[in-house]
Amino acid sequence: MSVWGVVCEFNPFHNGHGALLSALRSRGAETIVCAMSGNFVQRGEPAIVSKLARAEMAVRGGADLVLELPTPWATDTAERFARGGVAVLAMAGCDAIAFGSESGDTAALHKAAEITAARDFPRLVTERMTDGTPYAAARQQAAETLGVAQGLLRCPNDILAVEYLKAAADVGVYITPIAIPRIGPAHDGGAVENIASASFIRQLFYEMDDKAFSFIPHHGAEILRREREKGTFPVDIINAERAVLDRLRRMTEADFARYDSGGEGLYRRLHHAAGEAVSLAELLEAVKTRRYPTARLRRMILRCYLGLSSTPERVPYLRVLAANEAGRRHLRKLRHAGAPVLTKAADVAALGAEAEALLRQEAMYTDLYALCCPAVQRPGGEWRITPYMTP
Repeated sequence: MSVWGVVCEFNPFHNGHGALLSALRSRGAETIVCAMSGNFVQRGEPAIVSKLARAEMAVRGGADLVLELPTPWATDTAERFARGGVAVLAMAGCDAIAFGSESGDTAALHKAAEITAARDFPRLVTERMTDGTPYAAARQQAAETLGVAQGLLRCPNDILAVEYLKAAADVGVYITPIAIPRIGPAHDGGAVENIASASFIRQLFYEMDDKAFSFIPHHGAEILRREREKGTFPVDIINAERAVLDRLRRMTEADFARYDSGGEGLYRRLHHAAGEAVSLAELLEAVKTRRYPTARLRRMILRCYLGLSSTPERVPYLRVLAANEAGRRHLRKLRHAGAPVLTKAADVAALGAEAEALLRQEAMYTDLYALCCPAVQRPGGEWRITPYMTP
């Protein structure tokens, strides 16, 4: 059986995502497994709607099985995000990984993965950063001098695709890469006909503009309206702004240093700004420079809020968020093969201490996510949730 995997955020699930899943079906995918970010996403923000709602949208929109990419990986760098996603798909028995790609050129992506994985490549990047060039630009320049196609590492989907290929090699698995040419507007662009970028859609929802629903499949719009009535959509970190600022003001410079993976002294700037800023917008404005992109700063601030200073080496379980009948059949095969499948939070102890420790962390992250909802939700939600299963 052809089991194809997708690493995703679906923040929220929109028409472009539906088109991607349809393309996978037309190319031969019999079972589609998604490794989807939980309640927080890689851009350093809470997801606009909960992981369960997004997983339901995905299964009703063409996916068969949605597994959670736990928060430590979902909120980390592109490299660690990719490693976590590929690890989930590998454990889930996927024989292919599919991804949207601006270039659609699998051969060029493979070459970029080989070049950027070379032992000397980090040194070449560091050399180009000595004049203040940001990491992303320095990496792009270094890669292009070694033969990577010009502009390939400027495109967010292609950057992630390269990281997926590197991650698969690092974890010692071979998963056939399938590049699907991206359709519609650019990653942070606007709208083209009925397809819009996720960032554009989120902005419309934050502005309470229901035009956003025109870019969402009908079933997804129903789910989002349901969540809005419950006070759990649209989720925005601004709702927890004082909680975040409180956390940052209590931190010492040494505390901030634990969250600065770049080792470039960014933590000092953030510590100083946290002692003066009266809003998250002011904080970001005070810290950002040409060298430090806003997404990196948001991730660092978010991980400080969550108390998440490091990412474990491995994902210890497959947390089920949603499935249809085909997905449930695949789950039964995984269980028979001994995979660490988790459908009920209460069963986590049977998977060992490592799995239980991670789920307890996730429970805390879910409680902090609840503070970002329009109507603050009660704590303890992680222990009460059950996966969405189609009839």
